[in-house]
Amino acid sequence: MSAEAADPGAPLRRRSRPRIDLRRLGRVALRGPVSRDRLPDAISHVAEAHRAHHPDADLTTLRRAYVLAESSHRGQMRKSGEPYITHPLAVTLILAELGAETTTLTASLLHDTVEDTEVTLDQVKEQFGDEVCYLVDGVTKLEKVDYGAAAEPETFRKMLVATGNDVRVMSIKLADRLHNMRTLGVMRPEKQARIAKVTRDVLIPLAERLGVQALKTELEDLVFAILHPEEYEETRALIAAATGPDDPLETIADNVTHTLRDAGISAEVLIRPRHFVSVHRVRRKRGELRGTDFGRLLVLVGEDADCYAVLGELHTCFTPVISEFKDFIAAPKFNLYQSLHTAVVGPEGAVAEVLIRTHRMHKVAEAGVVALGNPYAQDPAAPPQTEPSDERADPTRPGWLSRLLDWQESATDPDTFWTTLRDDLAQDREITVFRTDGGTLGLPAGASCVDAAYAQYGDLAHTAIGARVNGRLATLSTVLSDGDTVQPLLAQDTASGPSPDWLDHARTPAARIAITGWFSDHPDEAKPDPETADATGPGTRGEPAAATEREAPARSRSGPRPTGVVVDDPNAQVRLAGCCTPVPPDELTGFVVRGGAVTVHRRECPAVAAMQEIGRAPVAASWADGEGRESDAGCRVTLVAESFGRPRLLADLTEAIATADAAIVSATVEPPSEQRVRHTYTLRLPDAAGLPGLMRAMRDVAGVYDVSRAQHPAPTG
Repeated sequence: MSAEAADPGAPLRRRSRPRIDLRRLGRVALRGPVSRDRLPDAISHVAEAHRAHHPDADLTTLRRAYVLAESSHRGQMRKSGEPYITHPLAVTLILAELGAETTTLTASLLHDTVEDTEVTLDQVKEQFGDEVCYLVDGVTKLEKVDYGAAAEPETFRKMLVATGNDVRVMSIKLADRLHNMRTLGVMRPEKQARIAKVTRDVLIPLAERLGVQALKTELEDLVFAILHPEEYEETRALIAAATGPDDPLETIADNVTHTLRDAGISAEVLIRPRHFVSVHRVRRKRGELRGTDFGRLLVLVGEDADCYAVLGELHTCFTPVISEFKDFIAAPKFNLYQSLHTAVVGPEGAVAEVLIRTHRMHKVAEAGVVALGNPYAQDPAAPPQTEPSDERADPTRPGWLSRLLDWQESATDPDTFWTTLRDDLAQDREITVFRTDGGTLGLPAGASCVDAAYAQYGDLAHTAIGARVNGRLATLSTVLSDGDTVQPLLAQDTASGPSPDWLDHARTPAARIAITGWFSDHPDEAKPDPETADATGPGTRGEPAAATEREAPARSRSGPRPTGVVVDDPNAQVRLAGCCTPVPPDELTGFVVRGGAVTVHRRECPAVAAMQEIGRAPVAASWADGEGRESDAGCRVTLVAESFGRPRLLADLTEAIATADAAIVSATVEPPSEQRVRHTYTLRLPDAAGLPGLMRAMRDVAGVYDVSRAQHPAPTG
């Protein structure tokens, strides 16, 4: 399906000017530059859009950039058959309509010259200065001939690092991807899908985090059309059927307009249609769509105080839906977004969602960081900087970007970086927690005290033994809420290290990479210490459980769960070893560990030999009543599948596991080696009796040549 032909935004989106005919532009561009006394016709539309936001802009630099771009790309054609110069022109137009300043537009015109022509960065720097050169370099791809399969992840790493110093780099990249997605129909279907998936997993989350909603929503619709064509067509049909003269939102909008006019509030009331993906989400949430679900009311006012005045009038003159009220003006989102959200009941019970914001808030909501202009321009009223700084302070750099730039330095492997980047960007909400020294930490929603410890102390957090949250002792696994005060507690013994359990609770890439890196440097610590496993608190290996509880009571475990195992001492606490995850009918051996608990292993577990070598006497253990069901929650087991690499292998294995009624607790797939792939799954089964059937089902998957029990716990996450 051609993404451009689908044009998902066309039926609903109101544009300030019609989309430019790129074929006409191509014909104009082929005529080449004109005399110095006037602007080339091919960028007159860019100039018009630019002057709409910046009336006093100097267009001389744009003219010179166009002349260089046109001459260097002359003779090159896009796969669609259009002259290549139409691409940088279209990208520049997108940014101009969002309100980008001249430097960004200049770099946008030149963004492919270094990558695809004989123009060098030195030439760009000589003719247009350091800033334009930096932006062009930031969006220039790395060569596959030099980086191979790592070219794409390393290119994104390069762009993100450049974005850390200048957010305009990512603005250009997002506009570049949008135009490429609009014209993706000329590509092979498999390449369309690959590009669409990267756009979904990386570019759309970045557009959301940078607040560029205008680009994000259109990218979402284009990806939707390519990856989910059937659902897209269903949504298109629903929107087409709902388009008509009897729009219930029109009636409510008229009532709101009259209400605000009578109250003396100057406001503009618009109907803001939902884009395709938004309609699809509402449909999945509510089932049957109402007439008012295809759009929302947008009320634009002049001042912040007017927003609350509008809110008061609406809640007074209409019946409000209180559960729908959100104040993103007093508490802006982490991507600069500000607005009041509410919903009111109109005539005949129709419920309309309402967005209330100032004109400036609306501009920022649409264009995000692009609307901020040049964030590095010197304020003429500000005193001159006396001490030069090597690192340019970026007033637009949000906390998530700083965290990303920190952890990417530790993710030296391209595959690790690529996987971690996607996981990080999938966390689309942030919280702010306070440190006891008065500072703050920005963390993703769902972050725990483990994440706070590594965010505050870096590698020193390896010695964490607990935390205080809002003044009370808490476990490191405690999930933090927005506004909490957290104080990680560190052990005095700097030789201690993290626990594998911490990976279950870490949500930030920085914490996960640091913990994984520690275990890579200490391979002997990657499995539980046979002498202290399950008897000590997480992260304080070698210390008795009682001592750990005295130092940090909140870190003690909540007690063993029923194991279905019988040992010689009926009063002893019994735990199933995490290193070998025994299930019936495994033969068992137990050992008394510190604290008096008995840890039970599979008889062939390597930890058994280790315990016997240090002189520990085994404890007889067996499954209770010959059944050995762990509990109503079922049994847990770790399996390793060895296979040859092929498409859809992971999907087929996952389907086989689900068919066997097993739940996946965690899964890892190691990088392919000589066309062989190793999958490790930690699974929970309703009954251990189903384990042989599960292993047979996994072996029956095409390409899988062996499935076995793991001897050590799989890394999680």
